[in-house]
Amino acid sequence: MAPKPDAVLPSVSMKQKLIVALDVNDLEPVKRLVGSLSDHVGMFKIGKQLFIHAGPSVVKFIQEGGGEVFLDLKFHDIPNTVSKAAVEATRLGVKMFNLHASGGLDMMCQTVEAVQEICNKEKLRRPILLGVTVLTSLAQEDLARVGITAKVADQVVRLATLCQKAGMDGVVASPREVGLIRSSCGPGFTIVCPGIRPQGKDQGDQKRVMTPGEAIRAGADYIVVGRPILEAKDPPLAAREVVSEMEAATNVRHGGTDH
Repeated sequence: MAPKPDAVLPSVSMKQKLIVALDVNDLEPVKRLVGSLSDHVGMFKIGKQLFIHAGPSVVKFIQEGGGEVFLDLKFHDIPNTVSKAAVEATRLGVKMFNLHASGGLDMMCQTVEAVQEICNKEKLRRPILLGVTVLTSLAQEDLARVGITAKVADQVVRLATLCQKAGMDGVVASPREVGLIRSSCGPGFTIVCPGIRPQGKDQGDQKRVMTPGEAIRAGADYIVVGRPILEAKDPPLAAREVVSEMEAATNVRHGGTDH
């Protein structure tokens, strides 16, 4: 008997590009969500709220279930402090983690060096190192209030090229700036896009957003989706719908559909 359409798993290649943000404050919903979503998404994002509540144990819980983790703690401090935090993140075995690119070139260079050194010394998998450019909750007027006079897009590209110069693997950026980053940093530079809202969903506190399909067509390597999946009546179905939209966008970008 053929499976029902809503029970068909998405293609492995495209589902790996979907990161679900576990923006919750307790381990019980994490257990439920990870259990139901593991077959439908590529990675789980652990941010400050959950990490402060549960600590490294939540990373281990996801990994023991076969899942991958994006540790989204956005390190931003003096170079010595950030590089040491990065070493501990690497020891946790996460697939990727991030730091604020606005922390500067020295901070990023020292972090890249420290991570590579500990990977070589302890035979660890090297995580993908990402620099956060301009938060998707910020618009032009928000930058002006903190004294940044550059246009949002220009500031994003400036920080992305700084990340590349430091040896970082990629950036976290709004999908609206993906094309500009690609032009400046090339095809091998990883771009992770939050600020993703499926068509018809509330933007919440996000300002520079796109739909999953738009982000994939723009060239995002990964997209991050939180509330539209977490708050859905059926989270696995919501995740599959996002992946389906991503797959459709890929077909359009390639000029047709696969048969």
